Amino acid sequence: MKNINRRKFLGNGMAAAAMVTVGKSLPSEKVDIMVPFRKNHSEPFNPVTFNAMPTRSFGKTGYKVGILSLGGQATIEIKGMEEESEKIINRAIDLGVNYIDTAASYGQGVSQLNIGRVMKTRRNEVWLSTKTHDRTYDGSMRLLEESLKNLQTDHINLWQLHNVQRQDQVDQIFAPNGAIKALEKAKSEGVVKYVGITGHYEPLVLLEAIKRYPFDAILLAVNAADVHYLSFKNYLLPAAQEKGIAIIGMKVTTRSRLLSSWTPPPLEQQHEQLRTSKPGTISIREALTYNMSLPVSTTIIGVDNVAQIEENVKIASEFSPLSQQQMEEIEFKTLPVVRQALFFRRWELGA
Repeated sequence: MKNINRRKFLGNGMAAAAMVTVGKSLPSEKVDIMVPFRKNHSEPFNPVTFNAMPTRSFGKTGYKVGILSLGGQATIEIKGMEEESEKIINRAIDLGVNYIDTAASYGQGVSQLNIGRVMKTRRNEVWLSTKTHDRTYDGSMRLLEESLKNLQTDHINLWQLHNVQRQDQVDQIFAPNGAIKALEKAKSEGVVKYVGITGHYEPLVLLEAIKRYPFDAILLAVNAADVHYLSFKNYLLPAAQEKGIAIIGMKVTTRSRLLSSWTPPPLEQQHEQLRTSKPGTISIREALTYNMSLPVSTTIIGVDNVAQIEENVKIASEFSPLSQQQMEEIEFKTLPVVRQALFFRRWELGA
């Protein structure tokens, strides 16, 4: 296939779905892209990774990913924290992290902008993953164009459907003008190399999605409290593993709510649905080592500062798989804080 520029590719794609209604959260006009589109891209390579921590195969892609990856939330998604964000991202790459996760919605685009400033000079060192929260073809194509600009790149290694919660969303994604068509189009043209799906809410919804489509990767919320309610570990992870899908673990500490070192802020400063006066019950080492002992390709976690990414990489470098008994002991310790550790689950089902 002859090379085309990305502007033409995205424009043609949106023209093909001109009748699709665009969500209110989407930009009303297309964003100009300065970087030319290239069909073929070599895999990113961080020379530090293989001496820094264990690596694992990323599903069937052939890519070797470090067991610890950087999430684009926490400080990285906060407006006004550009300098600290760049320090965190650069330090993570320097320490051997070779996978960075973000999303179009994180900080309303702030996360992608902060990562993009580093990607301008270090794109070939890391696997870059982002997401579309729109369920339509046209809306997702617009978000892809925005992501490419903000991330200062001409390609995405993994583009994912973001936080799929309900069956009606799955049906919308797979409709004739659904988001899955955008993923397929972008992948076929080389703007996106692999496609995936993510979720926190209910494992059976994602199980249905991976039965309906051969996704390359799945990003799922799993931590040491997971087994106590709507367990992704028990109901979803085995099926993804059987299909050879790359599995990425997230919500390792649930924004520190699982950690014994966490001090809950005053109740009036907390979101109404997340209010708690309880600190967590496990250490960051227990939380990370638990997740890394699961059959996941990598574990992503956001950080507040450089010291935290340094600590996390140190834990990854010293990783030794836990025994089944050790994992069960950590799971038991999380029982008093299950609700705050899994606040993102579908709790209206009752527990």
